[in-house]
Amino acid sequence: MKPKVLAPSIEIIEKTNNIIEKYHINTVCFSSKCPNISECFKRGTATFMIMGNICTRNCKFCGVNSGRADKLDKNEPIKVAKAVKELNLNYVVITSVDRDDLEDFGSEHFYKTIKKIKEINPHTKIEALTPDFQGDIKALELMTVSDAYKLAHNIETVERLHKKLKPKSSYSLSLKVLEFYSKFKITKSSIIVGFGETFNEIEKTFKDLLNSGVSQLTIGQYLRPSSKHYPVKKYYTESEFKELENLAYSLGFRAVVSGNLIRSSYYADKL
Repeated sequence: MKPKVLAPSIEIIEKTNNIIEKYHINTVCFSSKCPNISECFKRGTATFMIMGNICTRNCKFCGVNSGRADKLDKNEPIKVAKAVKELNLNYVVITSVDRDDLEDFGSEHFYKTIKKIKEINPHTKIEALTPDFQGDIKALELMTVSDAYKLAHNIETVERLHKKLKPKSSYSLSLKVLEFYSKFKITKSSIIVGFGETFNEIEKTFKDLLNSGVSQLTIGQYLRPSSKHYPVKKYYTESEFKELENLAYSLGFRAVVSGNLIRSSYYADKL
């Protein structure tokens, strides 16, 4: 059965959207059509997507537009920081589209945004959910010395389906990025199910993540953004998600959130 969610609060959505539009910034909440949008806003959390809303990659499951990316807005770090202040957020996740067109893959802009948020909002916790930066060591090092208290990078799917769903990415590289991050800070990843993966493949992915130093995990159901995207092969039941959660804990993860409407940033502040 396809998962359902309660209708979002119009008041909360409008208030947040007005501030987002005021500063001309993007959130994953709106751009990826997240089903948990009003719940997170109400709880004082949000996920900002920096460096534009056009990705240079073309993942077959993602609702974010792909193509030629926009020019970087040098004022974006201060805009995001001010929006965090006005929204009175106690926890924010900063993520981005992939910027393979930039020499540093956008890592410096990422760092500056995190730094500015912390300057204006010293009590706000920041989680950095980053791209793979094509494995560039300088870019990864910049994230480890940033003011983010947690670093995240999403594996998204099992190894067999990775290249089909993420043709410009690499399963092994994602694991290397996570392993690097885990040497410095709390590290989190996320897997989406419903693409046609097997239970054994999921278990192997869990083990690969653990071996790469990942301690926190989210598990969610794939929901097809449009008819042009990869089809849903299976809708997992609540009991199946609970089984995956129990498996993850039994293998050694320290914090797990699993469910059909779970996304990588959902309840990020509670993990």
